[in-house]
Amino acid sequence: MEVQNKSTEIRCQEMSKGGLAYEVILAEPVGVPVPRRADSPEKTPSVEEIQEKLKAAEERRRNLEASKMAAIAQKMAKIEEASRIRSEQTNNFIAATKEALDAKMETHEEKREAFINELRARLKDHLEGVEKTRLTLEQQTAEVYKAIEDKMTTAADKRDENIKKMLERLREHEEQVRKVRAGNQERFQQLESAIQEKLQQAADRRLLLEAEQKEKLRNHVSAHMQDTC
Repeated sequence: MEVQNKSTEIRCQEMSKGGLAYEVILAEPVGVPVPRRADSPEKTPSVEEIQEKLKAAEERRRNLEASKMAAIAQKMAKIEEASRIRSEQTNNFIAATKEALDAKMETHEEKREAFINELRARLKDHLEGVEKTRLTLEQQTAEVYKAIEDKMTTAADKRDENIKKMLERLREHEEQVRKVRAGNQERFQQLESAIQEKLQQAADRRLLLEAEQKEKLRNHVSAHMQDTC
């Protein structure tokens, strides 16, 4: 067997048993150029054809511009309609919010007045209780004085001792009366201070609520106006 390398060509010789020789050539096929077709001569357009093409192009341009203008007009109409609807919705929202705010303020004012009236009623009941206690203490004091006088007239032999005890009881009773009055006065002042503090807190909350509602209204209106623009 003989192998020869020439470029990409491979040659092999092999002897068969009968004495015959075979030669096989393995190589890439040689490219055969494709014959070029003769170019046909270009046709020169006439003046009429050029004018027709220009006229058709102008007509297409006008149709395109008209279509664009119609689309723009339709879009502007939609924008104007949307702006009108948003403006109407904004006005309706402002009116509804103002109405709700006024109703809420009115309800808050009614609740505040009811709370103040309740505090006044409780204060009145407390003062009536204090007055009743004072009258009871005065009555008891008068009874003690009367008892002292009775014992002084009916028990002369124990007068000094009884007077001393009665006076001691009287001093204790007066001290108790003084403490009760001082305590009642202190509780009255505390209750009055609490009422004033609650009234001030209610007024502060009302002002804060009004400010918050107005700020929310301004923010919402501003947002609607920005969306509209």
